[in-house]
Amino acid sequence: MQANPQNDNPALFEAILEPHRSLSPRGFLVLISAVVMVSFIAGIAFVMIGAWPVFGFIGLDAVLIYVAFKVNFHSAKIHESVKLTENMLLVERTQPNGQVSSWQFQPYWLRVVIEDGDSRLILSSHGKSVIIGEFLTPSERIDLADNLRAELDKLRAPRHQQAV
Repeated sequence: MQANPQNDNPALFEAILEPHRSLSPRGFLVLISAVVMVSFIAGIAFVMIGAWPVFGFIGLDAVLIYVAFKVNFHSAKIHESVKLTENMLLVERTQPNGQVSSWQFQPYWLRVVIEDGDSRLILSSHGKSVIIGEFLTPSERIDLADNLRAELDKLRAPRHQQAV
């Protein structure tokens, strides 16, 4: 059995990137309960004045709100990991369906770029590039880029300068 080269060197920098979701599962339950209750009361009011078809449309609205939140919660399962060792930078992206994509870069030649305008964080080297942290806020992407650049600068510095 051959050793995994990724595990031979300790991580000099490691980050797990996950999207922020402000609504907890309990908050979702409270919110959807309130929506259903208000929809039901409004629907009954329309039935009482003779506009009974409105009841179905109000119920459909409540179902669509529920589905929209469920889709949003599912998309929040995406995450990315960034790991820098002496020999490589590894980026792994796990999609909500569990599919994992990975990119490897040689750290000496790696460029960390924040694009003007939309502040996308791009890692590139030798004709390969990947955009990471698209779900982060612009300031979080800038902080990540600054921290990664600092670690890359330390790694690229001659050994005698690192000890100082």
